[in-house]
Amino acid sequence: MKASKLGKFLKRTHDLLSGLYEALYGFVLHFFKSLNRKVLSTFPFLRMKEETSEHVYLTIKVFKWVILPASIIYVCADFLFFNTNALDSAFWSLIVFLYSCFLPDLPSIFRAKNQQEIRDAPWYKKYALLLFTPLLIWALFSEMQLGWKTTETFHNLKSLTIYSVFLFCLGFLGFGAFPLSIGNIAKVLSIPIYGAIGYFTHLKVDKLW
Repeated sequence: MKASKLGKFLKRTHDLLSGLYEALYGFVLHFFKSLNRKVLSTFPFLRMKEETSEHVYLTIKVFKWVILPASIIYVCADFLFFNTNALDSAFWSLIVFLYSCFLPDLPSIFRAKNQQEIRDAPWYKKYALLLFTPLLIWALFSEMQLGWKTTETFHNLKSLTIYSVFLFCLGFLGFGAFPLSIGNIAKVLSIPIYGAIGYFTHLKVDKLW
């Protein structure tokens, strides 16, 4: 009887993760397809499908074996030992993880196509393209023209470090409270940690570490 219940639970879990894969794959592929069409990119669609499949596959794998168990332990430990409800930070950390798994490719729409003719953007504009990508994409679809161009690919540890520091600041603004407690510190750190894991996941697919 117990074996039957365990089998049903495992099957439901597998079906849930399979559904999550299909939903995430469809959303990401549609988004990048629309984005590339908007910037008149010539990136082959078949290559886009292949790359999206690779990234989504590893994202779901890391979510299944690392993020989900860590989140359950984190929420339970915060409640049992510090009497703190960490569901809010755990939820936002999951969103940050998923977003970070695809972030390094998003600023590519602002990449200089001819590095000899287009001068690289100043450092503050260059990393604004990474840190504020959602706002810039929104501006792009709102027909606002940005002349910023960069030769940076953001597929490196320097960009990961800058992004992690940025997420730490966001986490502190969102969950930091004085006097600081261990529970609050865990909430603050969950944002950059999950973001860094997502960014590392992307770099792993691209075989950059």
